[in-house]
Amino acid sequence: MLTYTEIRSNAREFLRGKWNNPCALIILILALINFGVSCVPYLGSVISILVTGPFFLGLAIVFLKLVRGEEITIELMFEGFKDFTRSFIAGVLIIVYIFLWSLLLIIPGIIASYAYSMTFFILADNPNLTANEAITASKELMKGHKTELFLLDLSFIGWILLGILSCGIGFLWIASYIETARAIFYHEIKGEAIVEPIVDATFEEVANKPLEEE
Repeated sequence: MLTYTEIRSNAREFLRGKWNNPCALIILILALINFGVSCVPYLGSVISILVTGPFFLGLAIVFLKLVRGEEITIELMFEGFKDFTRSFIAGVLIIVYIFLWSLLLIIPGIIASYAYSMTFFILADNPNLTANEAITASKELMKGHKTELFLLDLSFIGWILLGILSCGIGFLWIASYIETARAIFYHEIKGEAIVEPIVDATFEEVANKPLEEE
């Protein structure tokens, strides 16, 4: 398992040359869409529920392709709408499950959110799984790894503070950084170590490394 420093280092390498276009553009477009939806009177919350799952799946597809060395485009962020039913149901179920766990206390809700955190990566990789099966698979995959992902997220606290100090503008790049790191984390816990600590290897050597068998 890569350390948090190695995951972040690999994430920066995969983002090299892609920080602005398309990654920051994708985050900007998503932010603008979310803002526009929130401004719709009465129906804003309903529209938000409808599009949340598909957009999360689209982001998962984008950043999985990024860490696999594949070409990424802005259009990929809308790929989740081609799989609308599964992504929509997954998004709704995750919201419901986390809400129900949060009724117990805040901590169980946070733990649940980490248990379900790999759902959209799993959906992207497994078109034959139902939404609930992907959620269950995420729970199984995250057994013993929830604290690790929490600590990885916590390691971005300095960047998040910079994003706040920049009046939110910095999050256009920080969000891409975090999502790339999470995609690498997903591969690590699956046993598909396609990304290794970058010491002497070039970006091209790492990006073109074949998947290892689980």
